[in-house]
Amino acid sequence: MPVSPWIIKSEVAGAGFINFTVAPGAKTAVVAAVLAQGDNYGRGAKKPGKLQVEFVSANPTGPLHVGHGRGAAFGASLANVLAFAGHDVCREYYVNDAGRQMDILALSTWLRYLESFSEHVPFPPNAYQGAYVGEMAAQVKEAHGDRYVHPAAAVLACAPPIEPDVEAHLDGLIAAAKDLLGEEWHYIHQHVLSEQLADCREDLEAYGVHFDCWFSERSLYDTGMVAKAVAELEKRGHIYVQDGAKWFRSSSFGDEKDRVVQRDNGLFTYFASDIAYHWNKLERGFTRIVDIWGADHHGYIPRVRGALQALELDEQALEVALVQFVSLFRGTEKVSMSTRAGSYVTLRELREEVGNDACRFFYLLRKQDQSLDFDLDLAKSQSTDNPVYYVQYAHARVCSVLQQWGGDVQTLNNADLGALGSERELALAAKLAAFPELIESTARDHAPHAVAFWLRELAAEFHAWYNAERLLVDDEAQKLARLALAVAVRQVICTGLRLLGVSAPDAM
Repeated sequence: MPVSPWIIKSEVAGAGFINFTVAPGAKTAVVAAVLAQGDNYGRGAKKPGKLQVEFVSANPTGPLHVGHGRGAAFGASLANVLAFAGHDVCREYYVNDAGRQMDILALSTWLRYLESFSEHVPFPPNAYQGAYVGEMAAQVKEAHGDRYVHPAAAVLACAPPIEPDVEAHLDGLIAAAKDLLGEEWHYIHQHVLSEQLADCREDLEAYGVHFDCWFSERSLYDTGMVAKAVAELEKRGHIYVQDGAKWFRSSSFGDEKDRVVQRDNGLFTYFASDIAYHWNKLERGFTRIVDIWGADHHGYIPRVRGALQALELDEQALEVALVQFVSLFRGTEKVSMSTRAGSYVTLRELREEVGNDACRFFYLLRKQDQSLDFDLDLAKSQSTDNPVYYVQYAHARVCSVLQQWGGDVQTLNNADLGALGSERELALAAKLAAFPELIESTARDHAPHAVAFWLRELAAEFHAWYNAERLLVDDEAQKLARLALAVAVRQVICTGLRLLGVSAPDAM
């Protein structure tokens, strides 16, 4: 073999093996690379195509809850890693501003509004019952007085009895509200949509989750895209009529059964708008589409893929990551969640209790397709048992050492890294060298939890080194080399935490 500065020796070890002894400089050279590249260390080369990550996309029918928080943490972190790996990423929120759920929220608000004028319509158990509904009703009353008041008897006269079908009763109340209010129904509907969407935006922004595009489902109807999608499927022979409704032959494309796309009353289903939405994504030039859905949407995958295939679009462009449910524990007590009932813990409440950093990091402590038990007590603790505290403490420790040293960090770029040679130092250097590969694999596998695990491992190796060996030793060359290694560790921890949406404090 040719002579190499990275190989100290090579020797035949018998039985067909050859052992190579790698020079310490082969491992420690990464320290200089990290210091030189700074925030760009680990960044991938620019990749072709446009990639869209659509996540959260919760119905704007109430405050975001802790389940939405996990999807937001996963989606934002995945998008960050994909962009860092070199992809052109667009972060999108699909606003479900059309359909029955928004009608239910508008009705719920109107019924609370009527109550304030002593027009009592028995509040349906399947309507939205959170305190925020009453607050929106009060806003309507303050702005418009009794403008939208109608007798309770007139409302109930238009709705079927609540027994035996509570859903039919609810739909009857919605129809009555639309009929009695006429065009003014749109004000109630728009008011609750604006209020809840604004609350959602504010909550996510405070959570450190940002979107490039907020896409309106209603726009798909207004532009005729939904009708166009159904018509195109019908033209291609994938639609049949049964009992007055139009059905897509999704069972021909791997779904367990066919699906209604247009009801017998002429209204399109949510699935129809979903088909149009994904067609629209491809029309906008995205070559890869990553949808992040709740685990309860597993059944949607084959039907959406099937629709794209039926339209002769690239169904392979669609990738779906499912996010499992979160169980929140206060001590040993599990907190239940129900959006309509209003008895749930909001993301805002969780953030206020444990902080953004713990929220973001704890949500990534398990792979997103596995259920997660969120331990509030651990998330709030300031101990090495708390994984986010443990990682952040490594960053703060380096900052503390640098403050004690008092020198110019830039001079460490010229440190003699040959002074590094202990087992722990070489292990730390090898760990840093693995960071670019970690970014590539995380982006490829859609696994931001891997970054959280890796940061814990890096922090553990750093703390072990810090506790075993002094950094500010008397030997100047060794001191500068160790400080250079510590600064490189700090840089990579900072980059990793930033990708996960977690802060890197200088002091703790």
